Amino acid sequence: MWTQVTQISGVMKKFMDAHPQGVHMICYSQGGLICRGVLESLGSHNVHNFISLSSPQGGMYGVPNMVKPFVPNISSKYIYRVFYTPRGQNVSIANYWYDPYHLDLFKQPSLKVFLAQLNNQAPNPQGNAFKNNFLKIKNLIMIGGPDDGVITPWQSSHFGSFDEKGKIKEMEEQEYFVKDSFGLKTLANRGALQKYIIPGVKHTHWPHNQNVFKTYMEKWLD
Repeated sequence: MWTQVTQISGVMKKFMDAHPQGVHMICYSQGGLICRGVLESLGSHNVHNFISLSSPQGGMYGVPNMVKPFVPNISSKYIYRVFYTPRGQNVSIANYWYDPYHLDLFKQPSLKVFLAQLNNQAPNPQGNAFKNNFLKIKNLIMIGGPDDGVITPWQSSHFGSFDEKGKIKEMEEQEYFVKDSFGLKTLANRGALQKYIIPGVKHTHWPHNQNVFKTYMEKWLD
């Protein structure tokens, strides 16, 4: 994921420099995490509104509904044994695999798990800079819904995750929100967080759904 962030940062920086009045970001699925990596690591960004469209901001834990028929023997219970290893971290999804039963491994400094660094849940010498950079945005717009079928749990699109009892832990209950580790609580306090829950939209349909764009996204692009 950091490789992708580095590559895309260069492209985005050129676009930002060409539009000094400021830009907006619309980032879909895994791209929402890549964009967040750009925002946190690029101190010179001029992003106004960041629209996170069905993106696993709270991490992934579980096999997406759409692939279960093809991989019935894959168990999210044991995959951490592969994902939370140096070799496993070469796989993108492993970089944001959020196993509530093994958060000690998720936060393990030597692994440098991408999402743990973004959340400042693991030691990060750039932690303060990441937070300050993220807080340069004016608004964070989070869009997701219960019929997504890929983001697991779907509440991850709003920084939710499973807890150790298999129940949903909402954004406001997350450790990184309570501690304001990367600025999420600050954004909430200044009224800069917008959450939209939209039923009836499958994961692959979000970028093409005109109602989603017209009703929930277009107004943030002025």
